[in-house]
Order: sequence, then C-alpha cells, then structure tokens
Amino acid sequence: MKALTYTSIFLFLSFLPKASIAQKDVTHQQLIWYGYFLTLPIDENWSVVTEVQERHFVKPFAQHQLSLRAHVNRKIGKSGWVATAGFATFFQSPNNPRSELDLVEPELRAHIEMAYKQKFEKLTVDHRYRAEARYFHYLNLEKTELADGYYFGAFRFRYRITASYPIWKIKENQVLKVIAGDELMVQAGKKVSYTFDQNRLSAGLGLSISPGLNVEATYQKWINQRQNGAYFNRDIIRIVVNHRLATIKTQK
Repeated sequence: MKALTYTSIFLFLSFLPKASIAQKDVTHQQLIWYGYFLTLPIDENWSVVTEVQERHFVKPFAQHQLSLRAHVNRKIGKSGWVATAGFATFFQSPNNPRSELDLVEPELRAHIEMAYKQKFEKLTVDHRYRAEARYFHYLNLEKTELADGYYFGAFRFRYRITASYPIWKIKENQVLKVIAGDELMVQAGKKVSYTFDQNRLSAGLGLSISPGLNVEATYQKWINQRQNGAYFNRDIIRIVVNHRLATIKTQK
C-alpha cells in the first residue's frame, strides 16, 4: 500500500512540469531512438551491462545524440535490490536539426544507482534511483569548436518507475507485455541555474522472444527545460533490444 501511495504522489508531481510550460516558449520536436543493451552475467550476483543508443530527429532527418554506457551490477542478497556503478560517453549534436553548425560535443557521465523490483501477482513495478556526475567538453569563445579538456557541469538525480503487465502468452517463454512508466530528473551544483531538468513519460509494448532476448517499443513524451528558461517538448519513438547472455561457468 505504501508503494502505491508513493507512486501516486510521484506521478502527480511529474505532471507539474508539463502544466508549468503552458505559457512558456516551447519547441516541439519528433525523434526516434534505437538501443541495444547487452547483459553479461558473471555469476548469480554480478553482471556487466553495455548500452548503445542512437538518437536522431525525424523531420528533418539529423543526428541528435549517440550514447555509449557500461556499468557493473551487484544483487544485494535476496532483498530485491541491485546496486550499480558505471560510466557513459555522450556525443551531442545541435538540438536544432536545421542548425548549420555540425559541432558534436562529447560529455562524460559517471553514475551510481539503486534499483528495486516489486511484484504484485502479474504486475511488476521497477524503481530506479540514479545519481550522475556530468562533465562537459570545453568550447572556444564562439562555441563553434572543441577546446582542450573537460569541466564538471552538475549533478543530476533521476527517479524512474516502470510497470509491466503480461497480456498475451504466445508460447513458452514468449510473452507480450504492456509497459508504462515515468522518469523525473533534477539538477544540483554551484553553477546550476534551474533545478528541474526533464520529465519522461512513456507507454508501449514489450515482447519476450526467448529467456535471454526481448524487444521494447514505446512512445515517450519528453519535457526538457533549457538554460534560457524555454522548453523542449519532444515526441519520441523508442525501440530497444535487450540481450542477456548465459551465465559464465567457471572451471573448478
């Protein structure tokens, strides 16, 4: 009951940023995201995950972002909690798909997180708490070329809740699920000029093809605040392949 109460409060708060942009300068954009997540189990408790995500604008077609991430997961006994530490590199193209500037800005992110899974009969609810440290690449004074080195930009704290429910068992180990979730992100740091960063509300389908392979196709509404006080209002189609290999067997 407590978990459902906290979830209801969070979902209410997540809609506040959407209401606040009604009278703001808003830029609407459409994107498609593709992702491939590979999980390599080491044993029953440890695993390594690598992620590759490509993101581009639909109209006009233009690169938006390429992300590469790797992290190590550790199950905490039988509590249902998983602890994670990892690192990512992002290659950010201009947020305006019609920009004549073709500068790609690298960003480095270190993160730690805790994840918890709850099961209510057929319904599964996943909670993820992530903290990121973001390092941006220096630019020249005109912001048209990369300069030497990186600088610390801000901390970002993220909470994501995702629910899934099976609606069709096709065959053994082949199940179709409905997926819905929301993620709220806020910033912290000496140079941060605004706290709310972004909110991502999503819904879609997930198909388990085999015990180690599933595909998710979701629609995502992404509200993102900008440094000038304006907002990006983005409609996103996200397609992700999750691939889990067999556990590595050690020789005795």
